[in-house]
Amino acid sequence: MELKRKPFQGVLNIIHFNWHFYVIAGLALVSLFVVKQQLPSDIQSLAIWVTIPAILSISISLVISFYIYDISDLYQLSWLPASNNKMILNINAGFDETSEIIQSKYPECDLSICDFYHPKKHTEISILRARKAYPPPLNTIQVSTEKLPFPDSTFDIALAILSAHEIREKYERINFFKELNRVTKSTGQIYVTEHLRDLKNFMAYTLGFFHFHSKSNWLQTFELANLKVKQEIKITAFITTFILEKHGDTL
Repeated sequence: MELKRKPFQGVLNIIHFNWHFYVIAGLALVSLFVVKQQLPSDIQSLAIWVTIPAILSISISLVISFYIYDISDLYQLSWLPASNNKMILNINAGFDETSEIIQSKYPECDLSICDFYHPKKHTEISILRARKAYPPPLNTIQVSTEKLPFPDSTFDIALAILSAHEIREKYERINFFKELNRVTKSTGQIYVTEHLRDLKNFMAYTLGFFHFHSKSNWLQTFELANLKVKQEIKITAFITTFILEKHGDTL
């Protein structure tokens, strides 16, 4: 029986992990409403024109997040091929929402769970809260993006689901994908699921979209890691999965 996520789990996690942002934004908006009556009329109008878009932006972001993380089929992993008796590598960046789903969906797969979270690199308070609320599975292997602790050609499938964007430095990211290339079998595939830094995600998350990488950036990373895109899947308008294969010999 496949594992089911709880209702509103995704959007509630976003609020939980980032509650400080919503508190600060709420206090700022309330303060603006309180003091606006004491401001000149033209400044009052400006305050209203600032407040309304801010409220709309936060509301739209949460509604879209609810759509993506709670009612879309993102966590159905429908693009994942039949994987029982397959060697699977699932790599996260401090918050693992998918390993339990994979194990439930394919109970006879051989799943290796890795986490490249580094407390000195990944200092966002949201990640710390996520790790406290959802501790890593006991069999999680702590790894470095520089070197994965597996022999060449170990895995049939390697997964990086909403994690690889946390590797902020370009050459570290390229090296990470070279490592994924190395540990994946010649007949295997690598699945990379991400938000993109594009217009749709800007409309959803405004300046937050800068935390994502552009499609051209990802394609360059894959090419430099000697990987080719076999297929690109739009899970929603805001989420893309790249299915990668080896391109010639591993570098």
